[in-house]
Amino acid sequence: MRLHSIAQPGKVVSFAEAVDLGIAEDGSLFMPVKIPHLQDSFFESMGSLTFPEIAFSVAQSLLEQEIPDAELKTIIDESMNFPVPLRRLNEQTSVLELFHGPTLAFKDFGARFMARTMAWLHRNDSEELTILVATSGDTGSAVAHGFHNVEGMRVFLLFPSGRVSAIQEQQLTTLTGNVTALEIDGSFDDCQRLIKQAFADQGLKRQRKLTSANSINIARLLPQTFYYFWAVGQVRNIGLPVVISVPSGNLGNLTAGLIAWKMGSPIKGFIAATNANKVLPQYLESGVFKPAKSVTTISNAMDVGNPSNLARIIQLFNGSVDSLRGVVYSRSFSDEETRACIEETFQADQYILDPHGAVGMRALQSYRGKVKTPVHGIVLETAHPAKFLSAYNEDVRTHIEMPDRLQASLNGTKHSVKLSAKFEDVRAYLLSMR
Repeated sequence: MRLHSIAQPGKVVSFAEAVDLGIAEDGSLFMPVKIPHLQDSFFESMGSLTFPEIAFSVAQSLLEQEIPDAELKTIIDESMNFPVPLRRLNEQTSVLELFHGPTLAFKDFGARFMARTMAWLHRNDSEELTILVATSGDTGSAVAHGFHNVEGMRVFLLFPSGRVSAIQEQQLTTLTGNVTALEIDGSFDDCQRLIKQAFADQGLKRQRKLTSANSINIARLLPQTFYYFWAVGQVRNIGLPVVISVPSGNLGNLTAGLIAWKMGSPIKGFIAATNANKVLPQYLESGVFKPAKSVTTISNAMDVGNPSNLARIIQLFNGSVDSLRGVVYSRSFSDEETRACIEETFQADQYILDPHGAVGMRALQSYRGKVKTPVHGIVLETAHPAKFLSAYNEDVRTHIEMPDRLQASLNGTKHSVKLSAKFEDVRAYLLSMR
């Protein structure tokens, strides 16, 4: 697999190089030079394949032998070893539950695949690899658990102090060993900025071998394509065009879906569901990208005012916002609308959405009101509702069961290092850790 810098398309690197660099030396993100189109025979058999079988076929096509088949299959089987159920609410609506991994969030797909991929790529290294991660919620815990005690890896999680849910904070701060949580006095965008500054600092990079495990890293992004193929395969007999509603923040999940679409997955279109952080719908409306200060909401993993992956989406559509509008519909919803959707869905279908999935459901309803033609809508349910108990009224909350592994995190001891949002403070800390 060959990838290029978005800013310098002529700068081409291998998959292994892109994984190690995280972002290109020019500060932009990597994208595949070519996105393969899967064979018709794959789509014909997709409905009868298991999730790991689909994941292996898609990864095999994307990576083009950069990882030998036997090793790739092992990586897939070890990382994608949890269920991915599609819950049918009615004939026109389904929910794809992506929260059955170890940390009960969709980030487990990318984090577990990336940890095992990096361990294989660095199996013969003597130098420790430093992994930097910015998180607004579930990314941190998924990466922490995915890389915990992986030999040769040192992980630093940057999260905004007071801006993740209490349960999410416990999940990402209760591991020790090779994982350190850095509690930043700022927003998620500050955390993301700090990581970009770290990668641009040549002096720091000479002293620590850096990479990132955010969705900016191609090894985190590619495995998120797997479940788009799986979802479509599960509704192949419905007889309606399929649209997928994606709760959207840093836009990695949407980017993965669009790559799956480019690979031939029979998806009619995407709904990019956003909360009060409405940069994407504003971009689609105006054609001008205007980053904004992030706003705190109950769907906190989507609280992003400067989404990194928008650059990838723009590149996928060759800079044409009109072409993007033809595939992606986007709307923004308030916390009040999100809570109302949770309660309505519970009353109508006895199904409890998490706040992110509720934004996705509300956006699907908005899309239906606009296009009028029948579609089968699949909402991505990205995290377990138990992570967001404060978002629910008493009636709904009493029906949420606390998973054992989440309770274990709540009983753990918090370990974090508080730092300012100044890069020099973060840089000094990283250099002090040996």
